[in-house]
Amino acid sequence: MIKVIKAGIDADIAADMDAKVRTTVEATLKDIETRGDAAVRELSEKFDRWSPESFRLSDDEIQAAMSRLPEQTIDDIKFAQNQIRKFAEIQRAALVDVEEETFPGVTLGHKNIPVDSVGCYIPGGKYPMVASAHMSVLTAKVAGVKRVIACAPPHSGGPNDAIVTAMHLAGADEIYCLGGIQAVGSMALGTESIAPVDMLVGPGNAFVAEAKRQLYGRVGIDLFAGPTETLVIADDSCDGEICATDLLGQAEHGINSPAVLLTNSQTIVDDTLTEIEKQLQTLATAEVAGQAWRDYGQIILCDTYEEMLEEADRIASEHVQVMTRDPDYFLNNMTNYGALFLGKETNVSYGDKVIGTNHTLPTKKAARYTGGLWVGKFIKTCTYQRVTPEASATIGEYCSRLCELEGFAGHKAQADIRVARYKGKEEAA
Repeated sequence: MIKVIKAGIDADIAADMDAKVRTTVEATLKDIETRGDAAVRELSEKFDRWSPESFRLSDDEIQAAMSRLPEQTIDDIKFAQNQIRKFAEIQRAALVDVEEETFPGVTLGHKNIPVDSVGCYIPGGKYPMVASAHMSVLTAKVAGVKRVIACAPPHSGGPNDAIVTAMHLAGADEIYCLGGIQAVGSMALGTESIAPVDMLVGPGNAFVAEAKRQLYGRVGIDLFAGPTETLVIADDSCDGEICATDLLGQAEHGINSPAVLLTNSQTIVDDTLTEIEKQLQTLATAEVAGQAWRDYGQIILCDTYEEMLEEADRIASEHVQVMTRDPDYFLNNMTNYGALFLGKETNVSYGDKVIGTNHTLPTKKAARYTGGLWVGKFIKTCTYQRVTPEASATIGEYCSRLCELEGFAGHKAQADIRVARYKGKEEAA
């Protein structure tokens, strides 16, 4: 039997908050589209108290930011980017062009073509999310995108040196110190000083996520993203301390970040609840993590692995940590998740920061129909066809009859003219 021990916030309350965000974003994007740079500057002054002569960083400013970082920090950034680059290159190599003769005289194929330009948003208002530069800018570059621009909000009164360094080392062609809706809107819509892009990627707060949603169609996006989610699946081979650590470790993202414990052990439930209260006494980010746990944290108790699997697929969480005796059971049977972290030895933080898989992942149950950001998101798989005269006559006869079946006279004419021109070519030859 599946039993909810702790429930999260009421769905109606969450929907009301989402509606307010939608209204704000719609008005802001319209203002940016109408007034361009002037609107962007006003928004930056209002929300970030930031109004430099130019939001785009010069080469000298980029080099100055890098020079202020300790060598160890730069080495750490390079290490993380090397891991992410390696896996992205492996994924890119899996995307191959194809061309085959599928019927005598009919050649079909597809080419994998990178998007021309991409805008990457790197969150940095509350936490300077250095890793998001690796995940977006670097992955786009491995995919072959020609123009990659990156925006991050000011942090502590100016560009964050580590974020700027990560953007630069990842290969960003243009770097802007600009945040929020104004950053996303500028990249997608274009202004007098920022040429528009074809695609937007990267995580962000509720306003950034909603801006991407509203801009989708005008530009491509990676995902419809919501607050960070984590699901911990544990049995009694695990312990409450590590469960609590991993739940709070993701809850600190924001006060509306869902963290869920799914277990078949009452002992794990009790020990985890005790540990959460204990760790919140000392965790530096307890104010945020504690509120997220109180309002959005959940605990679900099941009897069997089968019930845990059913619940895990229903939840369709962004991150899923599996700390059970047989983690491969979930690897082999789960279908709805952003990323799996198998065994107590790994955790979401490794994926977020350094190990090589991408941390931009589906939320709000989007894992039911999509995976996360990877090189393939920046690739357009475009088909083509080539047909001999003889094959055109044969295919044309089939096409003509099928067009007539559907009532498409113009389509039928396209086929008929080729049948008339090419029929009998093989006999003549």
